[in-house]
Amino acid sequence: MVHSRRGFVTGGCWCVDRNKTIPFWPSEDMSVVVSASVLRGGGSACNFGIDIRKLDPEMWVETIGLIGDDPEGRFLLEEAARYGIEHSRLQVTSDAPTHITDAFQSLQSGRRTHIFHDGASGRLSPDHFDFAGTTGRILHLGLPGVHAVMDAPWHDDPNGWVTVLKRARAAGLATNLELVTVARDKLAALARPCLPYLDTLIVNDFEIGALAGMTTVSEGVTDVAACMTAARHILEQGAMDVVAVHYVKGAVLVARDGTEIEKPSVRVPDDAYQGANGAGDAFAAGFLYGRHEGWSFDRSLSLAHASAGACLRSITTVDGVDTVAACMALAETWGWR
Repeated sequence: MVHSRRGFVTGGCWCVDRNKTIPFWPSEDMSVVVSASVLRGGGSACNFGIDIRKLDPEMWVETIGLIGDDPEGRFLLEEAARYGIEHSRLQVTSDAPTHITDAFQSLQSGRRTHIFHDGASGRLSPDHFDFAGTTGRILHLGLPGVHAVMDAPWHDDPNGWVTVLKRARAAGLATNLELVTVARDKLAALARPCLPYLDTLIVNDFEIGALAGMTTVSEGVTDVAACMTAARHILEQGAMDVVAVHYVKGAVLVARDGTEIEKPSVRVPDDAYQGANGAGDAFAAGFLYGRHEGWSFDRSLSLAHASAGACLRSITTVDGVDTVAACMALAETWGWR
């Protein structure tokens, strides 16, 4: 199929991540020492855009979002420029500070915890999304659950996410929605109305369970068969051509053409692992890059796992990601689960 468009539009969350490594997550009233602290951009629109540019420095990426008129906002503008992301639609407001997230990585559990102040993200609305003149082919939009105005009803639509997805499709863009792990009921209420306006959906094991109203993770263990069943159910509820679900040990995929795949992830050595922050964004970037380039579902999943595995080498969301060739070579070196 010949496409007149090329590249990606990232929309939604731009924030500053204060990435911090701690020995363990403390109980209330306890203290722990931060052993490493790195300041980077964060949020789905930022992470995905940078990941795509790192996977392929020639790939077009443009972005839409809202940041504050403050040092943190200027830092994010500099990050967008540094990675070659077209950011004329990354708007600045003086009415709220830039969204800031403290992203903690526990060495004991390997788990991450995000504590944030939404700031300008809470004021992002469909009015900030103007697709006139955009040249990208695929919109990667997020994050429902952390943008108060977008989460609320917008005119006749159940929320602002639906409004933006409708506008994107009318402008000729294919659409993907990035979710964030919030309370199950809230996630389902926000995301289910979006399903009829999506071309792809890439989520984690918890999120697919929340959407489908099923238990897919129990005491930290992924039920792979339940994830596959939930993915089938959600595929039938929306307009997507494909639903992909990632988890620590692998991913499952169901497609409208009847394709179903279960694919293991990269075996990341313990001494290479630094943190999981941004791994989901890297997975989505790898998968959608492959689909953009006309790759098969299976090959696209391979790159998704490879880019996510590479991401795990850093406590930041993007520093571990490398070019397509380098991520695939790393995955072959480390091997597959």
